[in-house]
Amino acid sequence: MKAKRMIYFTNSQESFEITYKLKMLVRHAVLASLEYEGFGADTELSVTFTDNEGIRAINAEYRGIDAPTDVLSFPLTDYEGVDFPVADEPCSSLGDIVISLERANEQAEQFGHSFEREVAFLTVHSMLHLLGYDHVNSEEEDAEMRRRQREILESMGLGV
Repeated sequence: MKAKRMIYFTNSQESFEITYKLKMLVRHAVLASLEYEGFGADTELSVTFTDNEGIRAINAEYRGIDAPTDVLSFPLTDYEGVDFPVADEPCSSLGDIVISLERANEQAEQFGHSFEREVAFLTVHSMLHLLGYDHVNSEEEDAEMRRRQREILESMGLGV
């Protein structure tokens, strides 16, 4: 039986239209990440679209950093030392992703690729955080996370 994937979207910004196509892009990035990681359990998570001011406020409140960023991840499960999917859980609530579409647009221009590719990258990056990966602990972990991001984006046809 195929795993159920529930993604709850919230829009808290007014600068960018939240289209069906954008939601499906994010969903594709979520599914590609879960497939790459072999995560077979039923899954739910939320994705909030915001702007630089909105993500700055969240960053200040939860991380003590009073500055905008591109994406924030709020995992609900610590998978360290745990094989996933967790067999006795009927549904894995992975957590929350918050994406600044304003920042994604700025970075797409800065890096010379599409807004869609940047949103997909930020979603994949955040998904890896929700699944227990981090890039700030060591150079090895940073390299491993970058490799996974690259391979997932390539599987989506969005490689660099």
